[in-house]
Amino acid sequence: MDQLSTPVHPYIPNSAPATKQAMLEVIGVHSIEELFASIPAGLRLTAPLDLPPALSAEAELDRHMQRLLSRNTPTTDVLSFLGSGCYNHHVPAVCDEINQRAEFLTAYAGEPYEDHGKWQAIYEYTSLMAELLEMDVVNVPTYDGYQAAATALRMAGRITGRPRVIVSEAIAGGKRAKIDTFLAGAMDVTYVPVRPETGHVHADDVLALLDHDTAAVFLETPNIFGAIEQEASLIAAAAHANGSIMVCSTDPLSLGFMESPASWGADIVCGDIQSLGLGMHFGGANGGFIATHDDERFVFEFPSRLFGLAPTRVAGELGFCDVAYERTSLAMRDEGVEWVGTAAALWGITAGAYLALMGPAGMGAIGDTIASRTRYAMRALACIDGLAVLHEDTAHWREFAIRYRSQNVAEVNSALLAQGIYGGAEIQAVLAPECADSIDSERTAIVCVTELTSTTDIDQLATALKGIVK
Repeated sequence: MDQLSTPVHPYIPNSAPATKQAMLEVIGVHSIEELFASIPAGLRLTAPLDLPPALSAEAELDRHMQRLLSRNTPTTDVLSFLGSGCYNHHVPAVCDEINQRAEFLTAYAGEPYEDHGKWQAIYEYTSLMAELLEMDVVNVPTYDGYQAAATALRMAGRITGRPRVIVSEAIAGGKRAKIDTFLAGAMDVTYVPVRPETGHVHADDVLALLDHDTAAVFLETPNIFGAIEQEASLIAAAAHANGSIMVCSTDPLSLGFMESPASWGADIVCGDIQSLGLGMHFGGANGGFIATHDDERFVFEFPSRLFGLAPTRVAGELGFCDVAYERTSLAMRDEGVEWVGTAAALWGITAGAYLALMGPAGMGAIGDTIASRTRYAMRALACIDGLAVLHEDTAHWREFAIRYRSQNVAEVNSALLAQGIYGGAEIQAVLAPECADSIDSERTAIVCVTELTSTTDIDQLATALKGIVK
């Protein structure tokens, strides 16, 4: 069927046939087929999409979506000890209120004359993040923390001109896949394993891999096992002695408890802001941050927008502006080092509201609470016959690994869910297959506790496991 004769779509702008035709005439193209002629035939879909019949009314769509969503059991209905990238932290009401304001709701940053406060809101977010991270420069959020990690490594490669990075294996399988894909053809990735007895990377293992081709060393702390990297400062010193850049991924909420990566030598800090008032949203609202010191070598390698202050034409007045705009893909177009995305800017504004509400005291209280409840949970589960808590002597925050003696995680989790409890995440679903195969993944789980997990909740999990685990 000719696309110009298809019905008007209620959710797609400019879908009226006459409007489509007018747009084609303006750009000097006779048909939509001609418009897409540059796309190779092998990449174009020629058959109709396999879609169910169209819904005839908005009420039917609403009913359909409610049925789909009702298949999910939210963490408000059961106890949850799931984490591994999407965390059940408290979302203050003010975060949703700010998030849904009309002047912020569209994620695009806007130009000054149509901005309505978005530039200031993003500037405030980056300023608060910079204070928390003890860094000077923070970007407008990338799509998620995975993208932030991959971008940070590409930045290190461009700064040093070196072709290889060393990356900790103690990261999510999805993040590893993102790094491998984004660096493919540009840089080589060498993975350094964690020591099974400690759950973190050791400096000697990194030293054995460092050479003059190493652009950067990448650590995540707390890592995928919830372990805090104990030798991070030693690894940073070794990287710097080699002329390499130290890149660290972290959860900003953990910095209410841990020292900042910048304090022990990280040059680029990255991560995800999901824990800062963004909520879970059937899998997580995400936004990636990248932060550095105010060093021109680093600043001009940021692909995403940066916001700062500048004097206006009015004496004594300051305005909010793009910083070093000429380095972005918006200015350089096809010569840009990466693209600029705006889909996560709204989440940055939301995280800014969270940080402003919590302040240093609130962040410290949450960080300490999660740390103490993590250790409480480790001790409670360590007393259960039939399972072992791994890496007990290593400091943890929010997550830790357990291993069942004779049952697989899926079996235990099924029994827990029958009692209204989400058990820990299956490690084989969290780690990359290359790593999961080496740690008895079918019997190993990652348990997560947050400030919403009370000691009573932990005791309930322990009691349930005592009746399930053999």
